[in-house]
Amino acid sequence: MKCEARVKIKIPRDIFKSQKTQQPPASLTDRHKVSQNSIMAELETTGVERTQPIEANSQRTPVKRKHESIGSDSSVIVDMMENIPLPLNPPPYEIKYVEHGRTIVLGIEGSANKVGVGVLQYDPSTCRYSILSNPRKTYVAPAGHGFLPKQTAWHHQNHIVALVRTALEMAFPKVSNPERLLSGICYTKGPGMGAPLQSCAVAARTFSLLWNIPLIAVNHCVGHIEMGRMVCESANPVVLYVSGGNTQVICYNDSGSYHIFGETIDIAVGNCLDRFARVIGLSNDPSPGYNIEQTAKENGGTLKYIELPYTVKGMDVSFSGLLTHVEQLAKTKLKTGEVSKADLCFSLQETIFAMLVEITERAMAHAGASEVLMVGGVACNVRLQEMMELMVQDRRPKGKVCAMDHRYCIDNGAMIAQAGILALQHGHTTPIEDSWCTQRYRTDQAAVPWRKNKLASFQ
Repeated sequence: MKCEARVKIKIPRDIFKSQKTQQPPASLTDRHKVSQNSIMAELETTGVERTQPIEANSQRTPVKRKHESIGSDSSVIVDMMENIPLPLNPPPYEIKYVEHGRTIVLGIEGSANKVGVGVLQYDPSTCRYSILSNPRKTYVAPAGHGFLPKQTAWHHQNHIVALVRTALEMAFPKVSNPERLLSGICYTKGPGMGAPLQSCAVAARTFSLLWNIPLIAVNHCVGHIEMGRMVCESANPVVLYVSGGNTQVICYNDSGSYHIFGETIDIAVGNCLDRFARVIGLSNDPSPGYNIEQTAKENGGTLKYIELPYTVKGMDVSFSGLLTHVEQLAKTKLKTGEVSKADLCFSLQETIFAMLVEITERAMAHAGASEVLMVGGVACNVRLQEMMELMVQDRRPKGKVCAMDHRYCIDNGAMIAQAGILALQHGHTTPIEDSWCTQRYRTDQAAVPWRKNKLASFQ
């Protein structure tokens, strides 16, 4: 179903002559090493959350264990991703950065409550992709409430122009009119919430027409996967994609698209966690899932595990019955003191994550894979990363868990730019008349023409 965009966004013809926004400071420290208060104080000071750029490093990024952040000085060589070689003679698009022959694109993401803009480049002299800037802004709903499409769309409309300006200024601090260096504008086509998607699609179309730059529509899920593959330098992993709107176990299946091995049959894992956080009165700031994670660590390891429904059906999972059960426990036993919030959060996490680890292990066995790549907002969770690593090491001692921190797991513009630049380099662009967005756009519906044929074992 197409979403007809009728949103008006006021964009100055030359956004760089407008009043400049405050320049963000150095990037946020790893979320697991600082307190929530210090994180929010920095965000409130700048108004923009800046993620660290990824710059040249010839060594392979180590698998992240104990949840360290990916280094800010790493990039990825094209060969490490094992994609189809780029068609370079000549390339199927116009390179605007003629002086150095670099391909630079801008990505716009706004499918949920975060709106982000990323600038990413490919340098043919080193055959590397690198992220130049990646600021984003989050709409935080009041405690006890979720974020609604209308208010979220207003939020995105109010911040998208300033974010584009900030991203370009961060990427090219000494360049006037940096938009002339861009070879493409990438935007999220779907899936996501209709009104926020429309807002960002309108902005992308406007910039494309204003600057005479091609548009590239990107599947949100594929953006997560390609960002993870680049940052972790994981060529052909089994992917666990867990977020507020999606729960999927994915592999590439040799047919030019990703294959979904298993998924939720009702609500997504992030939605389950968010709804439970509202029931027990946890804040949405910085996110409900993060606050559940912290609550589950309380009481110094003396938490009580409460048995909850465990619903795995083949390769699929179900969370709705589990959510109903734990909500009833919260409403009846919290007041009497039989259980604590920490007990419930701990039990909920352990049960849900065990279900996810089980179906991921089954996918690894079927695909003969030795690497697991975790993407999506829920993949930031420290406990989920620990449980996944225990499974992988038990199954394959030389296996690897590729995990990222909040900078690249959570929705961001650079992930859209990464998938978009790969599509652009293989000759895929989106005409203006076809630049619609949709709330339903499955991972296995999106073409990925840059991938090599690798996994023939499940054809």
